[in-house]
Amino acid sequence: YLQDGQNLFDPATSFIKGSFWDVQTTTDRLISQNAIEPLIVVGIYNTGIARMEEYTPMHDRKLSGGKGKLYGRLLIEELKPWVDRAYRTLDGSENTAVGGSSLGALESLYIGLTWPEIFGRLAILSPSVWWAQGAMLQYIRRTRPEPRPRIWLDMGLAEGPAMIKRCDELHRLLERRGWRDGKDMQYLRVPGARHNEDAWAKRVDPFLRFLFPAK
Repeated sequence: YLQDGQNLFDPATSFIKGSFWDVQTTTDRLISQNAIEPLIVVGIYNTGIARMEEYTPMHDRKLSGGKGKLYGRLLIEELKPWVDRAYRTLDGSENTAVGGSSLGALESLYIGLTWPEIFGRLAILSPSVWWAQGAMLQYIRRTRPEPRPRIWLDMGLAEGPAMIKRCDELHRLLERRGWRDGKDMQYLRVPGARHNEDAWAKRVDPFLRFLFPAK
């Protein structure tokens, strides 16, 4: 389940026309190469004007937001049950992932840590950890997700010092909470990568290989 669905499959629907993740091509290639398990990708369109509200689990004093829990319940109580009825999905958190980029990554991290019994694999690309003065870091310090989800985390090194600093802090915190690089977590710092769809498209291949390696 990936956030900002209009940016994933079709260059005509993406936020910046022509700049998209090309998820279908990458996924089909990796499956045909037996590099990853066969999987279904559900792209969830954001709602435009309400994106900031839905993709932020904590309220920010200046920017508002904070309806991420309701959005998470939408995925769990409405969308996922419909997908499970309509498609040949596999049960279990080990077969179910959630992910996104920027605020979509922040929300996906929150969802995965709040409902780890449902989402056992997380794709967290360029997360906006700065939101609400880093409130997500405080949330992680208070939570003990069981089972602990497998996490792909990354950040482009051309996204700005503040973004990089916060993401490095998130990585260190996850390490202190028990995640291990190369085992149940992978942190990639990408030289020259900016905060945009073209940069994230290049990370679809590695995060799929890490989260769903072929058995």
